[in-house]
Amino acid sequence: MCGLVGMVGERDVAADIYDALTMLQHRGQDAAGIMTCSDGKLMQRKGEGLVRDVFRSTDMAQLLGRFGIGHARYPTQGSSGAALAQPFYVNSPYGIALAHNGNLTNSAFLSDELFQSDLRHLNTDSDSEVLLNVFAHELHRLGKLVPLPEDIFTAISTVHKRCEGGYAAVALIAGFGLVAFRDPHGIRPLVVGQRVAASGVVEYMVASESVALDVSGYELIGDVLPGEAICVSEAGTLHRQQCAENPKLTPVFLSTFILRVPIR
Repeated sequence: MCGLVGMVGERDVAADIYDALTMLQHRGQDAAGIMTCSDGKLMQRKGEGLVRDVFRSTDMAQLLGRFGIGHARYPTQGSSGAALAQPFYVNSPYGIALAHNGNLTNSAFLSDELFQSDLRHLNTDSDSEVLLNVFAHELHRLGKLVPLPEDIFTAISTVHKRCEGGYAAVALIAGFGLVAFRDPHGIRPLVVGQRVAASGVVEYMVASESVALDVSGYELIGDVLPGEAICVSEAGTLHRQQCAENPKLTPVFLSTFILRVPIR
């Protein structure tokens, strides 16, 4: 169980992401991280410990950008240590950062496949890094210099086919914006909300729990549906699409046995 936040705003979002992570601290106390994007450049701060201990005022001042993601980690898979703090990052394609809540039950198989077939190197034993690299590889295969929302949805559709288990994820794509998606069984929670800035600009936020929306004055729109993906462009345009072939809500307490059975 980890805490996720993703946000696209009118101004720098790091402070609001920090506030949201403090509201999700109960979901993970091992490590925390925030990554933002400004002018196509990704900036991050992450480390072991509670949210209040990881981020200082000097750190927050350097996290510039109108869109960003945050993570509070509970170590359900992988070892502990600063290297396991999220978000994770890959530079190809585009520059992508991802934070993840859940467990991939075929993580070992995917790790081998990523190395042998996709020619991607993993630095940790975290299934979150596996999920990031599967997503990045599927985007890379499309060969687009600049991704469109339909390209992202196509990539996530293949992620759903390759990745087994329960997962909710938020991601940044440099120069594009925010991406969020949820596994086809909806095993891990993810909600989306909005607020209207004084200028009239609509700002969007996704999070593991609606309490994270409340602290910054966001209105709950609803759940990200099982198998659904959300894109919010840097310009603030929201796109939603179902990306799974047979999505079906499976509550966590009913999913334990299902996740023990590999899907081939």
